[in-house]
Amino acid sequence: MIQLSRLTAYLNEYLNIKEMLDESWNGLQIQGKDEVTKIITGVTAGKDLFEKAIDEKADFIIVHHGQFWKRGNPSFAGWNKERMQLLTDNNISLYGVHLPLDAHKEVGNNAQLLKLIGADITKEFGTHHESAISWMGEFKKPTTVEEVEKTLNEKLPTECKTLPFGKKEIKTVAVCSGGGGYDTFFEALNENVDLYITGDSVEIYNNAKDAGMHVIFAGHHATERIGVQTLQKKLEEKFEVETQFIDIPTEL
Repeated sequence: MIQLSRLTAYLNEYLNIKEMLDESWNGLQIQGKDEVTKIITGVTAGKDLFEKAIDEKADFIIVHHGQFWKRGNPSFAGWNKERMQLLTDNNISLYGVHLPLDAHKEVGNNAQLLKLIGADITKEFGTHHESAISWMGEFKKPTTVEEVEKTLNEKLPTECKTLPFGKKEIKTVAVCSGGGGYDTFFEALNENVDLYITGDSVEIYNNAKDAGMHVIFAGHHATERIGVQTLQKKLEEKFEVETQFIDIPTEL
């Protein structure tokens, strides 16, 4: 058991939520019980996740994609009311952490993706409002795009879409979990890496082919499971509190 105030203070500091501009309102988004005995982690806020958390008798939920966004309507009405009332009626807290979890060098989505495929962090990558949200890396030993694709498919798990246009043997990689978009693709291209990995696919087929660079689209949801799962394990060890990851697959 841990006090809600202590848990949220730790997360705020450890994840540096105030240090990055974001479209998400990062931090404690809905306040529940003062004492936390079970933590649920998931990728995205939603009724399916909340209902399963209620079934598991959770007190606290951590998600990468939270309830409140700066472009969204925060009104406690309509579908928002139906969703949020699941938490308020059951006195469950919701904590959202978006870009700070992508960027974190220890438990972050991107750092963990590099670790998963056997690459060491070399430098920052993925500029967002003058802050880096990701990392570039170098493989501990040269590998192939086929081997990286196989690892991602098995370990995330996912079904990668691969543009195999680069060198037979690869040494350098840039990653951007979730929706990297065109900006990070061109940043990876300018950095002259052998491989670029992201979640969402974008129409860069001909650019990647003509430039001779491998690209792997590993899925938005799949590439962002890994951060909350790693954070969950850290909280379980640090506070000796029960934790559980609940996956709500989206096929996206």
